[in-house]
Amino acid sequence: MAKKKGKGNGADSGADSIRTPIVCVLGHVDHGKTSLLDKIRGSSVVKSEAGAITQHIGATIVPLEAIQEMSGTKGVVNFDVPGLLFIDTPGHHAFTTLRTRGGALADMAILVVDLNEGFQPQTIEALHILRNCRTPFVVAATKMDRIPGWRTTPNAPFKKCYAAQNERVISMLETKVYELVGKLSEEGFNCERYDRVTDFSKTVAIVPVSGITGEGIPDLLMVMVGLAQRYMTENLKLTVDGPGVGTVLEVKEERGLGTTLDVILYDGTLKVGDEIMVGSNQGVVSTKVRSLLKPRPMQEILTEDRFERVKSASAACGIKVAAPNLDRVVAGSPIMVVSGNRDELEESILKEMQTVAVKLSEEGIFIKADTIGALEALSKELEQHEIPIMRAEVDPITRHDIVEIATLKNPLMSVLLAFNTTRLPDANDVLMEKNMDNVMIFESDVIYHLIDDYLEWEEKTRREIEKESFEKLIMPAKITLMPDCVFHQSNPAVVGVRILGGKLQTGTNLIHPDGRKVGHVKQIKKGADSISEAAEGLEVSISIEGPTVGRQVNVGDTLYVDVPEHHVKVLETEMFSHLSDNIKLVLDEFTQIKRKDSPFWGK
Repeated sequence: MAKKKGKGNGADSGADSIRTPIVCVLGHVDHGKTSLLDKIRGSSVVKSEAGAITQHIGATIVPLEAIQEMSGTKGVVNFDVPGLLFIDTPGHHAFTTLRTRGGALADMAILVVDLNEGFQPQTIEALHILRNCRTPFVVAATKMDRIPGWRTTPNAPFKKCYAAQNERVISMLETKVYELVGKLSEEGFNCERYDRVTDFSKTVAIVPVSGITGEGIPDLLMVMVGLAQRYMTENLKLTVDGPGVGTVLEVKEERGLGTTLDVILYDGTLKVGDEIMVGSNQGVVSTKVRSLLKPRPMQEILTEDRFERVKSASAACGIKVAAPNLDRVVAGSPIMVVSGNRDELEESILKEMQTVAVKLSEEGIFIKADTIGALEALSKELEQHEIPIMRAEVDPITRHDIVEIATLKNPLMSVLLAFNTTRLPDANDVLMEKNMDNVMIFESDVIYHLIDDYLEWEEKTRREIEKESFEKLIMPAKITLMPDCVFHQSNPAVVGVRILGGKLQTGTNLIHPDGRKVGHVKQIKKGADSISEAAEGLEVSISIEGPTVGRQVNVGDTLYVDVPEHHVKVLETEMFSHLSDNIKLVLDEFTQIKRKDSPFWGK
């Protein structure tokens, strides 16, 4: 943030006060980020999240007075910081983009790590985000109450909880904390348990906490406020008379208000009547603010149901914006108060909107999502699984989408993945038509469920396609004509044979080891029964159209099935891993016959 001076958080504040610091909460999935915030604000946001995992960035103001009451420092320690604005970010690794956007907004961060599970891939990823954004952070080592034998002291400071434990529990806690110290050291961070830190500007503090019992949370809040007070007050000042700048968290329909935007305002001031520009899926929308609504303190903007109407709002805060023509606004887009050169402002918004990192292919699946970040997250996850994307949009599912997907010939590509977005009625209507049976739609409000469901279906469908293709292939086989088993010499020749290797099928052609053609296998019989194929080791009678026994073929001859060249290509590339060892051996012998005169045959 720029080092500026001005008013603080709210239009009526006095001059030169400090802006509310933005604190980003990051970490691995299910390590307790939202539960930690729930304990702080006394809410139950975690229970309302889809899959109990945060799917969007949320924002909660925690006033300084509440922090002082929880930490027991009210009237003891004076702070200039008016409170903390927490941004709760999704923890699953697919949300890299949203977390990066959250990290970039943050003045400070809390990296949440399960004390018992330790560092996970997304923990490392979060560290890299914080390092790249040069964001100061504290480690909240959660779930310390799950250490076997832990004696709970609800909502108590860490030192009081620590003193209540026996030597074995203390030893386990120390070991787990120093495992985190070691991991952070490997990533290039100097760190220590917070009560042993002498210089918070040089050492990352680790605060053991529990989001369930509240233990250690007073210490965590005090460390965060202390960091803001001692090292960030200059950076937290800004001119609130300047034009407001923020990020759209979510686009919502509110009764009596119409379409509204949940916004993180991170710079300047936004007032009723201001003209704003914001990104939509049809370009940049220009409109005027009709109403501003702020969630109550200690409430999460994405789940709040009662708001306070205000005439203006100053950074940093979560604010609900009501204005005309917001229907097509895209979550994740910038929102700016119009000031100065309108063309430059519009160009700036479009540039950020167009930096969506989705790699498109000429052939691939369709993806839809409700936010830019979710679209990026889906595309990154699919790219890691080498699943190509043909179309990516922030939009509901339409009739046009279904019709276009139905024209795709590859059944593995006739797919639409939809994250947290709706189907328009005309899309449902067209899906009922007979020729739409090949269109597969996967919908979920939890991204990792969406990805897992699709990958499971893709694997199953691919196996079915391979099985069907496999059954249509002519397989290699090696046979020999048995003595005393010539039942008919010609038209057709009927002889007894032993299958030396591979799989003999009806309808195939036979050749000699020197490449000479023999004839066409018309029928295979085992005893009195006709069968379509015979595997290695079986002795069967076959009828062969073309040869005469004693002329073109003789008892004791070894013959091979003449596998077509394009079938060999499929067998040696796509299907080779599915072949048995004896079929592979016969295939190798057969291709050697063909490649004597043409070395690249079947390759």
